[in-house]
Amino acid sequence: GGATREKVAEAFRIILQDHDVKGIFVNIFGGIMRCDVIAHGIIEAASEVHCTLPIVVRMDGSEVEVGKKLLRESGLNVQVGDNLGDAAARIVKMLG
Repeated sequence: GGATREKVAEAFRIILQDHDVKGIFVNIFGGIMRCDVIAHGIIEAASEVHCTLPIVVRMDGSEVEVGKKLLRESGLNVQVGDNLGDAAARIVKMLG
């Protein structure tokens, strides 16, 4: 629950260093960790490393609507799932 925007971004950068990764699926329940902070971290990291991989994020919890809006308006190759099943179907479709 004590993750900062910078820590979220660092975790995302670590994932993106693996060249075998074809897409990224993020499933977060932001009970303690605010979803807008998570969204900022994802946007920051993906922008910094010029990520072109498909990203699907399923989030729920504190500030979820703000987080979803930030991701949708980020200009990144990111989709936001409404629930776990929807998000899983989205990443499978994006990876074709």
